[in-house]
Amino acid sequence: MSPLPATIPALVRTRVRAAVRRPARLTPEETAGRALTLRLGSLLLQYPDAELTSARTELTTVTAALPATPAAEHLARFTDWFAAQDPEALERHYVEMFDLRRKSSLYLTYYLHGDTRRRGMALLTLNQRYRAAGWDTGGGELPDHLPVVLEFAALAGPGGGEAPLRRHRRGLELIHRALTDADSPYRHVLAALLTLLPPPTEADRAAVALLVAEGPPNEDVGLDAYGTYPAYGNGEFAPPDTFVPPLTAPISAPHSHEEDQR
Repeated sequence: MSPLPATIPALVRTRVRAAVRRPARLTPEETAGRALTLRLGSLLLQYPDAELTSARTELTTVTAALPATPAAEHLARFTDWFAAQDPEALERHYVEMFDLRRKSSLYLTYYLHGDTRRRGMALLTLNQRYRAAGWDTGGGELPDHLPVVLEFAALAGPGGGEAPLRRHRRGLELIHRALTDADSPYRHVLAALLTLLPPPTEADRAAVALLVAEGPPNEDVGLDAYGTYPAYGNGEFAPPDTFVPPLTAPISAPHSHEEDQR
């Protein structure tokens, strides 16, 4: 959307922008299809363990049955690839894309706040949103992990449920760009999600360009403000020029994807 003239009163400009970005009213059928699309996105962005890879036929069938939308088309492209791959190759590709690359990590608050104190507060706020809606994540992942955010959006609906996605649109854009640059089929899942959100503004595009050039904010602190998972990262972060993938929030003890396969 092009900038509105400065001669238009600020209140009018604010309301026009809000109207453009406000989600359209959906029919019950559209709402159900949207929720299913979000839930599929949540599943497809999870680590491809034995349980998930064994369900590839069902996932492909469900995706093919979605109402014809741009999001469904993107998901179908991904599931066609996903169903044809060797399980071990899928695991390696997932780790390479999401665990070892700074610009395609699935932890959304990282892109907005980087390794700063504000990120701890953002995680706490997000977890409080889930609890206020009566939803318990189970503690297996941090609340900003994209599959968790998508599951909440599917359960809570297009309004408040999708608010975290809209807030982190710029991070989603950066992940999509990074996956596209890496020629990863996971780019189709991100593309599907982006079709569900309001179009980016000029400010969004500028912010993404800045993230690409400079990366998220950095600060030599831990996530002490986020009390739900006090062991996350042990309060340590990598130097600015290196990247340590975010750990999953431990239930009993930290573990890696590789350990899950032992």
